[in-house]
Amino acid sequence: MAQDRARNRLLRGLARFRLLSFLPLFIVAAYWIQDEAILFVVSFMFPLLMAFQEIATGMTPRARPAVDHPKTAHRPIDRASMMAALDHFLTASRYSRLQTAVVLLDIDRFSTINDRFGNRAGDEILSEIETRLLNAMRTDDIVLRLGGNRFVVIPRPVLRLDGEQILLLADRLKKIVTAPITSQQITLHLTASVGTCLSTRATHREAEAIFTAAEQALVEAKRAGTNATRTFTPKMRQRAKNMRSFAKEIDAALATAQIRPWFQPQICTETGEVAGFEALARWEHPSRGLVLPDTFMPIIEAAGQTDRLSHVMLNAALSAMQSWERAGFRIPSVAVNFSLEDLRNPKLVEKIKWEVDRFNLPPSRLSVEILEDVVSSGADDIVVRNLQGLAAFGVGIDLDDFGTGQTAIANIRRFAVSRVKIDRSLVSGIDQDPDQQAVIAAILGLVETLGLEALTEGVETAEERAILASLGCRYVQGFGIARAMPLEDSFAWLTDYGERLSRGRIDLRKTG
Repeated sequence: MAQDRARNRLLRGLARFRLLSFLPLFIVAAYWIQDEAILFVVSFMFPLLMAFQEIATGMTPRARPAVDHPKTAHRPIDRASMMAALDHFLTASRYSRLQTAVVLLDIDRFSTINDRFGNRAGDEILSEIETRLLNAMRTDDIVLRLGGNRFVVIPRPVLRLDGEQILLLADRLKKIVTAPITSQQITLHLTASVGTCLSTRATHREAEAIFTAAEQALVEAKRAGTNATRTFTPKMRQRAKNMRSFAKEIDAALATAQIRPWFQPQICTETGEVAGFEALARWEHPSRGLVLPDTFMPIIEAAGQTDRLSHVMLNAALSAMQSWERAGFRIPSVAVNFSLEDLRNPKLVEKIKWEVDRFNLPPSRLSVEILEDVVSSGADDIVVRNLQGLAAFGVGIDLDDFGTGQTAIANIRRFAVSRVKIDRSLVSGIDQDPDQQAVIAAILGLVETLGLEALTEGVETAEERAILASLGCRYVQGFGIARAMPLEDSFAWLTDYGERLSRGRIDLRKTG
């Protein structure tokens, strides 16, 4: 059986050879025979005959992968069928210089669509997107919907295909996804993350290798944020290998407190006093050293361990509050980041109430940080209910990355936000750019009108710090104050900072 399969595979491969591939052999043979007539026929007549054959072949439908593209009732295709379709293209171009690519599209945050409108509406939206993609591509390109909210586009092999052309294709496909789409009388503006790989870039010119490389590029795109595009490079392969290695260690890292909070101070510009700390997850790996969240958070999310991480962070942060208290430091509050998945937990309010009571702390000593895209997306009723419940309990709600999205004022009220954190991207160069100062002043004016507090993060220089203080920003945080530090290092920092403040050596309104 194995020999029969090998023989049939070889025969199919030979059958796919174009006769034109043997033209150099015929020319050399004619030259060796030294017959001018034969040489003339081979050199001139043979290509003409092949051209007529190509024209005749072109008048008939091209052979296509065994994949149907119905215009209605779209259904996701399984991985094996998709691989067969890709292998069809690769086999057709294996003995030529033709090139193709794999373009993977993943609709960003599509779970919120299913949660808000239901799975049936979600399927209708995905079918509409598939139809748009099909209509935008050529008839002999491959467009398939994979499981979930992912699509694959495989262009027909062509003679010349480079990374720039694929990036242009990716941008065109993203524009198709972002075009307004209506569901249940509501207009949606979706985005997509895209990962691509040229057939010549993977380790092997085989379907599995190329598709896996495109998946690795997609992971990198999703790590970069929404609506991002990444093209596969060899470095991604090593990062993917590292991530797989990290994934095996996550359970132990969480259980043994290798992953724990480091604390970055927040300062009041009016008094210079420490207004609080933000708890930031860090992985103190025994052999790799300090690992930052950009590396391990995607692994934790993929492993479904975000709830466990938030539990570790919350407990350690509240325990730190008690430790500072015992050491004689009065820290007004500590902020803990919560993901959208955390905020969807129906028991979140009860969980936090129980933890705060267990550590015998007033709820005002805790702040919950949420990303701006949680608010700008509108989220769902469970998220709103949880945040409103926490605010009613007395917990502060910090809106992170403010100024980078499209947060509506109504949503700020709806989510019971008490403080906004102005994003670092709006701070850079503020000491030299009057326009940037005007932007920050406008944001601070809006925040004050809404009766909220403002904290600017990412403050790195004394000049930035002084400008923000003069504009009326009450709280600042960033490397210009202090980097995040382990709990055990925070005591020495607090002591040193307190001494310098009491001696008048710290004035946040001065650039020196």
